Amino acid sequence: MTTTPVSPPPSAVSVSSAAAEDAHVGELSNRLLQLGPREAAELLRPESAGVVAAVLKRTNPAVVQDVLGAMTQAQRAEVFTQAPALLRQQWETNERYAEGTVGRLMDPPTGVFAPDLTVAEAIERLRELVKQAFITYLYVVDADGRLMGVVVMREMLLSPADARLRDIMIRQPFALDPAMPFMDAMKQVLTRHYPVYPVCAEGKLVGVVRGQTLFEQQAIEISAQAGAMVGVDREERLATPWPRSLKFRHPWLQLNLLTAFVAAAVVGVFQGTIEQIAVLAVFLPVLAGQSGNTGCQALAVTLRAMTLGEMKAGMVPRAVFKEALLGLFNGMLVGITAGLGMYVAVRMQAAPDSTLSPVLMGVIVFLAMTGACVASGISGALVPVVLKRMGADPATASSIFLTTATDVASMGLFLGLATLLLL
Repeated sequence: MTTTPVSPPPSAVSVSSAAAEDAHVGELSNRLLQLGPREAAELLRPESAGVVAAVLKRTNPAVVQDVLGAMTQAQRAEVFTQAPALLRQQWETNERYAEGTVGRLMDPPTGVFAPDLTVAEAIERLRELVKQAFITYLYVVDADGRLMGVVVMREMLLSPADARLRDIMIRQPFALDPAMPFMDAMKQVLTRHYPVYPVCAEGKLVGVVRGQTLFEQQAIEISAQAGAMVGVDREERLATPWPRSLKFRHPWLQLNLLTAFVAAAVVGVFQGTIEQIAVLAVFLPVLAGQSGNTGCQALAVTLRAMTLGEMKAGMVPRAVFKEALLGLFNGMLVGITAGLGMYVAVRMQAAPDSTLSPVLMGVIVFLAMTGACVASGISGALVPVVLKRMGADPATASSIFLTTATDVASMGLFLGLATLLLL
């Protein structure tokens, strides 16, 4: 007896296909976060416009704007046609704001109601809205779209069905400005742990920013800062192809080489001194390394203060003085150890008839180390401040400029003192 295979009902096939597509969208969304904008656009190129729209809907809005900007005009237009109207309008709104601002992080505001709506009417509308989006608050706006207040779900639950939203809303709610720099927004929400923040331009509700999005973006900014200090572009990821990584990194290495020539030129000026007193060459990397580390400590503290908004008006001189003072005492303490090391080295290498004084050599190292650490501390505090005032990212390649300053100061001071006191 033969049996005829039973095909699954169409509804089961449809559910299975939807689940597979949802899993594919989730996988693409996760991979998107590991790629730079151009690589992400390339990843999405073979996908259908509907799938791309679904992926971008799940992605951090700041990343979405970068990826859309990296797409071809044709691909982008096709994706826009497949995206829900509200989401498409939000993408267009976000695009108007500069990179690094709150406006690039906005999601569409859902749950927007008129003030005269009753609780019962609002609940009926919410039944449909929650099928499309996760809603935390209700936003009450007037006829011109100006935010009048926010309604918390708890108030909806406890209020009479005929109560008006205007009577139960929180008036003058906290809101962010879309043109506000992202880091300024982080300082404002530091003591406000809301799941969602309304964003208003001239009082009009133009979007919302989820707390999760803010902290995700903060993590991205913090992770990019260490790379920016040595010239690694924030777009570069582990999966970035090596030709593009080369393009990102190589210009900064050329700049680093140029600044290294400056330090080498300082050593070249004192070439005659090194030829007569060879032991000086042994201690050059010691001074450069120690002063460089001192400068990096000052740089890290200064960048942290700027990130957290602690570097207010009038704080720069105090920060410079503090780092100079720390450089002085740290330089004196490590200078004593380095001076003793020079004393031992000269005693071990000096010929019986040598006129080279181990004590004087130790003093030269002590003075050079102290002065170099003071200079590097001041440089570490000033480099990011100067870069910011020039309109540049204070973390961008700051380590390269700091290294040059500390090398020139340490080597120049050390060889200059040796030339002055010994020759």
